[in-house]
Amino acid sequence: MSARPRTPTVTRVAAARTRELTSAAVRRVRAASRADGAGGSGLSGLVWVNALHTAGDAMIAVSLAGTLFFAAPADAQRGNVALYLLVTMAPFAVLAPVIGPALDRLQRGRRWALAASLAGRALLAVLMAVHFDDLALYPAALGVPVLSKGFSVLRAAVVPRVLPRALSLTSANARLSVFGLAAGAVLGALGAGLAAVLGFEWELGAAATLFATATVLAVRLPAHVDVSVGEAPADVFTTAEIPTVGRRRRPAGPHVATALRATAALRGLSGFLTIFSAFLVQATVADGWEATAALGGIAAAAGVGSFGGTAVGSRLQSVSPDTVVLVSAGGAAVVTVAAAALYSFPMAAVVAGVSAVANALGKISLDAIIQREVSDLLRASAFARSETALQLAWVVGGVLGIALPTIGWLGFTVAAALLVLAVGVTLAGRHRAAAAADRRAREEEEGWA
Repeated sequence: MSARPRTPTVTRVAAARTRELTSAAVRRVRAASRADGAGGSGLSGLVWVNALHTAGDAMIAVSLAGTLFFAAPADAQRGNVALYLLVTMAPFAVLAPVIGPALDRLQRGRRWALAASLAGRALLAVLMAVHFDDLALYPAALGVPVLSKGFSVLRAAVVPRVLPRALSLTSANARLSVFGLAAGAVLGALGAGLAAVLGFEWELGAAATLFATATVLAVRLPAHVDVSVGEAPADVFTTAEIPTVGRRRRPAGPHVATALRATAALRGLSGFLTIFSAFLVQATVADGWEATAALGGIAAAAGVGSFGGTAVGSRLQSVSPDTVVLVSAGGAAVVTVAAAALYSFPMAAVVAGVSAVANALGKISLDAIIQREVSDLLRASAFARSETALQLAWVVGGVLGIALPTIGWLGFTVAAALLVLAVGVTLAGRHRAAAAADRRAREEEEGWA
């Protein structure tokens, strides 16, 4: 005798519809990651590795915020967070100058280096889960940002190796950013809920699982990720176009150096806002819910700005990236000056949003300039070294946020002054490079004559 069909109920219909929508969403997201030849080139695999890397870092950040910031007594919060930031930033500040050269010598092993960064963070997340309520948390947390920033440097060198013919480097980096931001936002929020319900140990365990999964995906990236025949080390800091006698590195050109300076100034502003805003809210807002709302508003503005800047930047095909990066830095400087004169928490959120837009546009423009100006033989090294410089700029901005007193107008005044100075130096460098190019052109014309 056949079983009678189950009577449809509201719950069963809703569950079935949810499964359908979820399956459709998964198919669309997977198709989007594989579009334009990304599935065959290996870019799709890197997209998912990067998404899990970002999501895992977001979960780690949530757990540290809960254990070191909001969970601590008010008089201990600043000291705890400052100790954590100093302990985690200082090693990378020391290691950053050697990451680029090390990568130049690590041209055959990038998949394994990416996997090692992810596996190391999986292990550290487990150690943090075991020691989340004692001092052993700090040594475990020490390696997480260092390995994370090392991953970012390695990823920057890998992207040109998995670029499909149908995509520009700008579009590929925009796709990586969008998937990473989405994964970080969604899984970071889920991690916060998991921590609230089950505790930080479970959330850190989930982060370890994400990192472990990403480790497997990194090893499974295509073998041509490690192919580096003919690649050479690049110098992205000098405005010279001709190598100096005795230097092994080949200059990437004045356009790259100028764009890197402007983008580094924006990245430094981002690091400053991240750290200084947290301290400022902790010091000036007494009520816990108001503090959460203030920080949440600033974080939301930054998140929306990152999405918006990435979306707009990937479509600015007809605008010169040199112009975009300088306008972005100049716009961020103007808004920061306004925040110094008219300081308030809403104004701080505006600066965070504009800074995020400017950072996204600046990074996309820098990528486009490197793609345009740098030969294939130098491109992987140029991306690795520029990413190292940007990471170090964030560290410097964060250290400035620690060092300054928690006075809103004063912090934004110092940030505005330094940003205006950086933009001025960048414009002066661009002017000198243009003058040098004109002079060489005249000398060549006179030589032909």
